[in-house]
Amino acid sequence: MIARAGEEIYLERNAKKDLGLALLRGGPIFLKRSTYFSSIQRCVPPAPPPTTALTCVLRCFPCEPSWAGSPFLHRPPTPPHPMVRMTRSKTFQAYLPSCHRTYSCIHCRAHLANHDELISKSFQGSQGRAYLFNSVVNVGCGPAEERVLLTGLHAVADIYCENCKTTLGWKYEHAFESSQKYKEGKFIIELAHMIKDNGWD
Repeated sequence: MIARAGEEIYLERNAKKDLGLALLRGGPIFLKRSTYFSSIQRCVPPAPPPTTALTCVLRCFPCEPSWAGSPFLHRPPTPPHPMVRMTRSKTFQAYLPSCHRTYSCIHCRAHLANHDELISKSFQGSQGRAYLFNSVVNVGCGPAEERVLLTGLHAVADIYCENCKTTLGWKYEHAFESSQKYKEGKFIIELAHMIKDNGWD
């Protein structure tokens, strides 16, 4: 259909007709050369990939979804609130009436007991004399344990100042001897940790 003469390529009538049909059909054309002759062939587009379940899923859920620009789904993270500076909170303190003579912690001056709650001054602690009180304030208790004291076996718990956490003495939880039962529920505070406040003059 196409004659080759030297370096020139001449299209005959039939070749021109085929070329026009190819252009009308919309397909691209190209010239295929051989050693002696060339021919016009229509370029056949590649076959579409087979439709599979995987391709359907990829079409439905592309890598960049259409809602990627939504301000509600991709809102930038809110910066965290600045850390609140933690400080030691003050422990609530009970205050005894100023008209009564009171005993206070010698280390922080928190009220401990009213003089009217004093039962006995004839006790001995690890740091000297100690007083026995019926009730106290601003005092915390530790776990109870059995101890052999001068007056026998007792179950006692260490007590401490709620404000400054200083160990003050102990509390009698249980007395094993009948003669010591009056101590149960009472408090021992060593004199070394107390100071007199209000109305002692």
